Amino acid sequence: MSTLPSTAPSVQLRVPTDEDALSWHRAFDDPEVMEFFGGRSAELSLYEEWTARQRLHDAELGYCLWTVLGEDGEVAGFTGAQPWPQTAYGPVGETEIGWRLARTAWGRGYATAAARLTLERLRAAGVERVVATIDARNERSIAVARRLGMERAESFDAPGTRQRVDCFRMVLPAL
Repeated sequence: MSTLPSTAPSVQLRVPTDEDALSWHRAFDDPEVMEFFGGRSAELSLYEEWTARQRLHDAELGYCLWTVLGEDGEVAGFTGAQPWPQTAYGPVGETEIGWRLARTAWGRGYATAAARLTLERLRAAGVERVVATIDARNERSIAVARRLGMERAESFDAPGTRQRVDCFRMVLPAL
């Protein structure tokens, strides 16, 4: 587990456990949290599959979508990175950084702090650049991307929803 210096909120990242599937499901079972992800949480089985896939990513790649633990030690959501999962659109072949937090964790600096830890871990894993794909209406996530130093590079319409997505990019300096 990693923590940030005392100037940032104290967050920890861990590889998702089996139990985290239920924690993620509960944290994201909120229409406000899911506003830019279809409006509602997925079934628990999706989170079970998702956390299992993240454990595999961590073992194979050295990074994944990690569970974020807040200052109280409770699950606040996830932050991390994974290969872009789509093949027909978007930044195919890129490593995507992302974050999603429970509403109770909003406004506390957790997303930015955890994303900075993610960038450190990605550099250590040899990742040279990252993208963040963010619903163009999601001002809070866009603000996190900008605080990380990411720049908007392009936009595209997500298939099926035709919702505008902004793609932010960042080159990671070598260690």
